[in-house]
Amino acid sequence: MSRRVAKAFSPAGISSFFEICDKTPDGKTITDLEQVGARGGGFGIQKGVLTEVSVSVAKVNRVSIFINGEPAPNTETTKTVAQMLLDKVNTTQDVVINHKVEVPIGAGFGSSAAGALTTGLALSDALGLHLTYNQIGRIAHVAEVRCKTGLGTVGPLMLSGCVLTVEPGAPGIGVIDRIPIKGDYVVVAGVFGSTPTKQVLESAEKRREVNRCGTKTLEAILAEPSLENFLACCLEFAEKTGFMTQRLRQLVKLAEKAGAVGAAQNMVGEAVHAVTLEENAGNIAEAFKHVVPNEKILVAKIDFQGARLIGHEAV
Repeated sequence: MSRRVAKAFSPAGISSFFEICDKTPDGKTITDLEQVGARGGGFGIQKGVLTEVSVSVAKVNRVSIFINGEPAPNTETTKTVAQMLLDKVNTTQDVVINHKVEVPIGAGFGSSAAGALTTGLALSDALGLHLTYNQIGRIAHVAEVRCKTGLGTVGPLMLSGCVLTVEPGAPGIGVIDRIPIKGDYVVVAGVFGSTPTKQVLESAEKRREVNRCGTKTLEAILAEPSLENFLACCLEFAEKTGFMTQRLRQLVKLAEKAGAVGAAQNMVGEAVHAVTLEENAGNIAEAFKHVVPNEKILVAKIDFQGARLIGHEAV
């Protein structure tokens, strides 16, 4: 039986600040999930999620998902993308999705959005659906919002770089900009642990605080859109919203002392990302080792390509 195989890669997306945009100005919940989203900003990095999808005609639709070689049946966002795409074909398919995740899961690296987007790109290609980049992006965005794994990470992963989401919504609806930076910057991240996104999205008090600070942070960045100001404003956002912990402060200080351009907290996760020139990345990684075990330190260049197909074949 012939199987069609396609592969896609998405950078991981580090969110540095955000504002939740899922209600109208008069407080009503937005029901059109393509209109729901977030304002915010962050970085795409060259480590991320590589997804291989294989499909073959079968008697009933079946979707099997693996993460780093292990069965992952509870990966709801990926499963939702697969089901939305299978609804567009007239045949029933056996679908096998393999995610290779190069970043910590649940620590503010956008792995669920990257998994959703790469699934969309690869599965659309394997099924011969001929969808545009934004059409696939909208499916991944809706899946993420529906499964409450994120609000606005998909769009930035499609552009990458130092990204600013100025207006919320799915790809083609939201407005995404970029702070132009040179290609020799590197992100050095130190990770303590994860924070479930659902917890933040469901606390009314936290939402109010995040949105108040998020609006001000975006205004301050747009007033002076430089990398230095971006990182300084995002660090202030982490402090004012109460996300910053004492051990994260320690990492920020170590990064600054080691010559980083700046550092901010991953949203949402107990992790810090410092941005530095390539030749200085080793110094910051060394400094982080005083506080974080080596396997919890991630070094990656900033990605400027965004999520993309990387080949397909018939087996």
